[in-house]
Amino acid sequence: MTEYESLDPASLAARIAALDEQGALDAVNARIAAGDDPLAIIEECQLGMRWVGEHYQSGKYFISGLIMAGEIFREAMVALGPLLPPETEDATHGSVLIATVRGDIHDLGKNIVNMMLRSYGIVVHDLGVDVPPDEIVRKAAELRPDIIGLSGLLTIATDGMKATIDAVRAEDELRGVPIIIGGGIVDEHTSQWTGADHWADDASRGVRLIREAIAASRS
Repeated sequence: MTEYESLDPASLAARIAALDEQGALDAVNARIAAGDDPLAIIEECQLGMRWVGEHYQSGKYFISGLIMAGEIFREAMVALGPLLPPETEDATHGSVLIATVRGDIHDLGKNIVNMMLRSYGIVVHDLGVDVPPDEIVRKAAELRPDIIGLSGLLTIATDGMKATIDAVRAEDELRGVPIIIGGGIVDEHTSQWTGADHWADDASRGVRLIREAIAASRS
């Protein structure tokens, strides 16, 4: 039995994985009514989204499934947004430069990370999607963030990540800035190949690693 098959069919993650829009939103509202931690609810939503991604990669779902899952997650965030800590950005809590790399236009995961980082008071400079390496280098030199985050969903994005990291490392003034890569396509091997300092295949892990990197750079 796979991890997915072992999920309680009534759980929030399983309902998202099954693309059960109404069931998933009912589960979110029930968790909110029960007083559950909104960040814990988001993590379970992300687990369901991860399974949708795996179903897509295996051929069980098509692009329409990804789009539907993204809409379910968006609606869940509408309900959860007001319950999250205020997005009071403060440079004393650190700053992050983040972008979806050249060749990729997906930003759902990046936007989730942005929202969660801002809930911790961290300043987020989001350059958007399909951002070329030279633009990321230029903005990093201008803004001097504590860490650079590079996101992507498509396999081709790993080429953009490597090109960007090489460009950043070529700048003397930026060599000490840690870089994290994120997205369902990344793993330890990808991190080593691109030269990244950290990697994350889900938003919660990414936020944790970014906060740890900021704390380490300021200690």
